[in-house]
Amino acid sequence: MKRILLILIAVAGCCAAASAQKFAMVDMDYILRNVPNYEMANEQINQLSQRYQKEIEALGKESETMYQNYLSDKVFLTDEQIKKREEEIVAKEKEATELRYKYFGPEGELYKKRQTLLKPIQDDVYNAIKKVAEERGYQAIFDRASSSEIIFASPRIDVSNEVLAKLGYSK
Repeated sequence: MKRILLILIAVAGCCAAASAQKFAMVDMDYILRNVPNYEMANEQINQLSQRYQKEIEALGKESETMYQNYLSDKVFLTDEQIKKREEEIVAKEKEATELRYKYFGPEGELYKKRQTLLKPIQDDVYNAIKKVAEERGYQAIFDRASSSEIIFASPRIDVSNEVLAKLGYSK
């Protein structure tokens, strides 16, 4: 009997604690679209990416041209010249691959630029979300933009505009 009473009290306590939790939602895509610095930083990154891609494509076309010329001249070349041309083509292709890694690799130029431009903005957004959570007593704030599991969320629990107001971009 005593055990059943303790279990009932524990279950009631858990239910009371669970119902007291508060949570909210934010839409990070919406927030970031309304932060002008984020849009400018994204545009800079896109332009840089396109410039890098053109540079890599130019090297690729150069190696392709070298290969086509090699194929057309191959019958007229000596074994030594063939070997030399093949090495030049392989070197050019390797140069393009290394450049691609340098620009787009995990620690590449584009990643570093993204970190310097976007990380401070994302940190500001995180801090604003944290302030809203602390002021309003939320235990958790979920991002509805990145979660595919959220099928429906009431607009009443969306605090995206409050986060924008904390950032100084009132909506």
